[in-house]
Amino acid sequence: MTRLSDLAAGARSTIFTKNLIGLAVPGSIKGWATGPPFALGRTARVIETGSIETLITPSLEAMGYRVVRVAFTGGRRATLQIMTERADDAAMTVEDCANVSRAISALLDVADPIASAYDLEVSSPGIDRPLVRPEDYQRFAGFEAKIELSAPRAGRRRFRGRLMGLEGDELRLDLGGEQVMLPLAAIARAKLVLTEDLISATQRSNRT
Repeated sequence: MTRLSDLAAGARSTIFTKNLIGLAVPGSIKGWATGPPFALGRTARVIETGSIETLITPSLEAMGYRVVRVAFTGGRRATLQIMTERADDAAMTVEDCANVSRAISALLDVADPIASAYDLEVSSPGIDRPLVRPEDYQRFAGFEAKIELSAPRAGRRRFRGRLMGLEGDELRLDLGGEQVMLPLAAIARAKLVLTEDLISATQRSNRT
């Protein structure tokens, strides 16, 4: 693990590790770019992650990035977590995260959207990434995923199976002996499962 200071303007500390396939990406010792690569002390007005995503998305898209997820956590030190990826699906680099961090910081300085002191964390989603938007289920069709529903369906909330794409507003999931249809509106959380197939596909994509 390497600790660098002042990589991005205003950065308090930055932590980098290598993920399991040797790509230099931000992350934590817990693995797969899930930790805080940039921690920036700030102050602001109201916590509304939807409006924050709306605020930063146009600028990041113009730079060639997609917003994967925006989350805010409270506690002793509140944190605004912004997960991004490259629009060309190439691996995020340290320079990418620094560019995104600077752009987001400039936008937040102007909009001032949160009322109390907080840290800004910018990270890449990693290989076993969350599935957030409908297009994610199509993009990663053929790979395994864990799905958790907001309420039980046929007495069951948690599923693990192979993504088979979307049919209308429902996800088809192959459980290995049967297939189930899960309404997208009922999915509370979903993420890819780290498998050899997923790692190999990511390595091939990063070489192209």
